[in-house]
Amino acid sequence: MAQQGATTSLAPLMDTTISVITNDGRNLVGMLRGYDQTNNLVIEDCHERVFSTMTGVELEPLGLYMVRGDNVAVVGEVDEDLDAAIDFNALRAAPLKPMRQ
Repeated sequence: MAQQGATTSLAPLMDTTISVITNDGRNLVGMLRGYDQTNNLVIEDCHERVFSTMTGVELEPLGLYMVRGDNVAVVGEVDEDLDAAIDFNALRAAPLKPMRQ
C-alpha cells in the first residue's frame, strides 16, 4: 500500500517564481507553468544562475524551459522582494557539485 502524502504536490507553486536545483548542480529560476506526475517541469522566463568564486553570478537566459523530473533535486518558491534586493554582481560563491547516487 502506498503512503498517503509521501509526495508533495507542486500545485501551490503554479504561476509563481520558483528556483530549481538539478542533480547536476544547476540553479534554474523562472515561473512554473506546468508539471506532471513524474515532476517534469515547464518553466517560463527561465534563467540559469551560474555561480563563480572569481566573478559575480552570471544570469544565462533560457526562455521557456523544460526540466526532466528525474533531474530535479529541489524545487522551492522564490521570495521576489528578497531576490530583487540581492546584488548578484557582487555575490561570490562556488558552484554546486553534482549529486552522487
